[in-house]
Amino acid sequence: MKTRVAVFFGGRSPEHDVSVVTGLQALEALDQDRFSSFPVYVATDGKWFTGDALRNRANYLPSESTLKTLDSVMLDLWPQVDGCGRLLPAKPAGVFAKPKRIEFDVALLAFHGLFGEDGRIQGLFEVANVPYTGMRPLASTLLMDKAVTKRVLAGSAIALLPYSVVERPVSGLLPSLQQIETALDGLTLPVIVKPLHLGSSIGVSRASSMDEVRGALSVIFRLDTHAILEPFVENLIEYNVAVRRTPRGIESSAIERPKAHQELLDFKAKYLSASPSKDGNKRPGTISQGMLSLTRELNPDLANDFASTIRTWAETCFSVVYGTGAPRMDFLCNSNSGELWLNEVNPCPGSFGYYLWEAGSQPVLFSELLTALIEEAFAAQRCIQLPPDPTHQEARLFSRG
Repeated sequence: MKTRVAVFFGGRSPEHDVSVVTGLQALEALDQDRFSSFPVYVATDGKWFTGDALRNRANYLPSESTLKTLDSVMLDLWPQVDGCGRLLPAKPAGVFAKPKRIEFDVALLAFHGLFGEDGRIQGLFEVANVPYTGMRPLASTLLMDKAVTKRVLAGSAIALLPYSVVERPVSGLLPSLQQIETALDGLTLPVIVKPLHLGSSIGVSRASSMDEVRGALSVIFRLDTHAILEPFVENLIEYNVAVRRTPRGIESSAIERPKAHQELLDFKAKYLSASPSKDGNKRPGTISQGMLSLTRELNPDLANDFASTIRTWAETCFSVVYGTGAPRMDFLCNSNSGELWLNEVNPCPGSFGYYLWEAGSQPVLFSELLTALIEEAFAAQRCIQLPPDPTHQEARLFSRG
């Protein structure tokens, strides 16, 4: 009997569209001999839908007519002894109608960004006692916060840029000039201004003056509650590598060097760089989109000690947070000085970073990567099971029947 896989994607996130691309790619790549899969789309307003129409890229974002063909669902949070997940109708059935349940064995999470990659949805599946892929709630939450990531790794040998965090004020969109000046204390302009909890370079900008810092914050605070300021790295080169846990231990993928024609790769450069259509416009959401379309060099020619540092730091970061899944670690380098810093961690990278594994010294195909993530999900679920009554004998204050 095939394992039933529910592929979750979309969500209430600025990275919603990229998540759709990743989810659809995963649906296509799953080993059809081992798994039967179906999509669960989380709309931008947080509503959950399932149905065959969601497999078609042309249906995104679903129109009102498409939504009428789908089932509106929600997760059954009542923990099941068999560990199966259950989706229930979001709308109440008739008085005498029996609710239609959709059962699945494991959730394959393809979320990016807020309300999906940041530990919140993972906690939901923990409550429901349903196996799910990727990082556990603690690691997801820590690594999606760029400042907390630095604090957690502060005692390690990993080099990190100095930083300052600016909080969105309770009233108004911008903090006072004095608060911004205080945040800049110790940093030299120009600085990089980034959302604290978002990925895909959304809202990232270079600021050379107080006015530019304020302008960057006004954009960020529409999407995030905090911003992080860091020194601008001159002569910038980026390096990325993914890591995962295997029976042999923690292993890393091929290293990639993104090729940027600008000082920073922005969101569209990453995700809308496919070949133009006949009318000259780029089309989002096709198979060549996502991280697949980013011009990059895989396995660049690096000195052995430099490549070893990247891999060691990535594996150390993964180990510190008891990592699961296959996160991607992103590094910044000053090509003139050779200085290297960990930039950020993506708990669930675009396209699951499968191209990094296919280009590794021991190539792992996309379908094999997804299979490994699913097997890890079941193993992680078995590890956290407790007795039906987990209260220790000496801590029981009430009688048991």
